[in-house]
Parts: sequence; C-alpha cells; structure tokens
Amino acid sequence: MAFVCVQNAGRSQMAAAFAERERDRREVSEQVEIITGGTRPADHVHDVVVKAMRESDIELGDRLPREVTPDELRAVDLVITMGCSASDVCPATWNEENRDWELDDPHDRSIEDVREIRDEIEGRVVELFDELLSKTASAE
Repeated sequence: MAFVCVQNAGRSQMAAAFAERERDRREVSEQVEIITGGTRPADHVHDVVVKAMRESDIELGDRLPREVTPDELRAVDLVITMGCSASDVCPATWNEENRDWELDDPHDRSIEDVREIRDEIEGRVVELFDELLSKTASAE
C-alpha cells in the first residue's frame, strides 16, 4: 500500500507511520509493504506533525519527505491519497485500487487541530488493516 500526498510532510507520513506500527502489531510484515511519498515533497516533516506524533510514541523527526515514483505506484495494490484528489495531484498512473481519505492538511494548524487529524488517521489505518486482513482470511 502507498500513502501519497503532495508534500509528504504531514498526513501521508502519519498514515505510513501508523500503518507500520499496525503491521508490526499484527505481525504481518511479510504480507504488507508500505511506502509513502509526495508529488512535490517538502524539505522536512512539519514540526507540528512531529510533535503530535511524539505524543503517540512515534518519531517522525528523522524522516524526510520523498518523491513517489510512477513505478512504485504501479507496483502496489492500494494507493491512498490524503485529501488531494488522485486525478488532480498524482501525475502517475497506477494499476490497482485508489482511495482518497479527504483529510485536512495539518500544515500551519494548531497542535489541537493536528491531534484531531492524527487521531482520525490512526483510526482509518486500523480500520484499513481490519478490512484488508479480513479479506485475506476469508480468501484462505
């Protein structure tokens, strides 16, 4: 799965970090690959995002936004954009499912607002894993 945003400095970084944690908790590292990137990456993860994620015991201060490549998007089964419509934002095409989570951008928002965005992202990631792993279990 890929979490994609324009700057890869807020929502997509949070989503990828929560997905990595959820993947580890559920012990499905062999089954789930997670990538994140942006179409026009920022220089660093937003400071307020780093602060909010530290409150959830996740360190993002050492991560760097990166550009997502068309080849990466073609190689995954699911692309999730963060409120930036896939058709308008991503110049790349992908072969599989895409979803847009329509989340507010945390850039230049208060820590209280970013906490709400963070908590919404965490809930969506948990629901996503519930959904995907239930499909896998029923297919077996």
